[in-house]
Amino acid sequence: MENLQLSDDRITLRQIKEDPKIRALIEGANEVMRAMGYTEHGHRHAGVVSNITRLILEAHGLPARTIELGQIAAYMHDIGNVIARHGHPAHGAAMAFTLLNELGMPAHEIAPILGAIGNHEESAGIAVSPMSAALIIADKSDVHRSRVQNPILESYDIHDRVNAAVTRSRVEQDSHRRVISLVLEIDTSVATVMEYFEIFLSRMMLCRTSCDLLGSKFSLSVNGVVLE
Repeated sequence: MENLQLSDDRITLRQIKEDPKIRALIEGANEVMRAMGYTEHGHRHAGVVSNITRLILEAHGLPARTIELGQIAAYMHDIGNVIARHGHPAHGAAMAFTLLNELGMPAHEIAPILGAIGNHEESAGIAVSPMSAALIIADKSDVHRSRVQNPILESYDIHDRVNAAVTRSRVEQDSHRRVISLVLEIDTSVATVMEYFEIFLSRMMLCRTSCDLLGSKFSLSVNGVVLE
């Protein structure tokens, strides 16, 4: 399923980004998240995750079409939040099938996208393919103060504080050592490093197993301290 062929009439990432239904559903999903007090899950997050997914798959030598399908999965991965936060990977996969099928994408290309979307959350998923693994790592790496949607500092919960504390977040890849690193800079006057681990430990463990599938090792660096 990873050796997918290019075709002249293939559905592209650009079409997905410009599709009015998909755009409206992603915007609606973020409004649900905003109303529930969650961090940003809109077009910014979708774009960041899609770009990082591409970089990871390129570094691991995946075919061009697989990379683009991975980007499409990444761009649509949180669309299920428009229904509810709980179960949003499964909801999103079902929605993605309908949307991609309507656009004319063949079933053999839709299938790995659904697996990646449906398994991106640590509570009920695991990496099931290279594109799935790359999406998971990209998604869990997007922690940054720009994602905080709560305008009232005094009402921040731990998720708001931890995201607000991250002043820089980037994914680095060492192809020679086969290491994927999440490098964070945290303002410890806003949230402690221990608070970061309190809410993100399960996500980092999922990143580790995802790296294993890719044949790489996961590394986390916080304020210059490397944890492998």
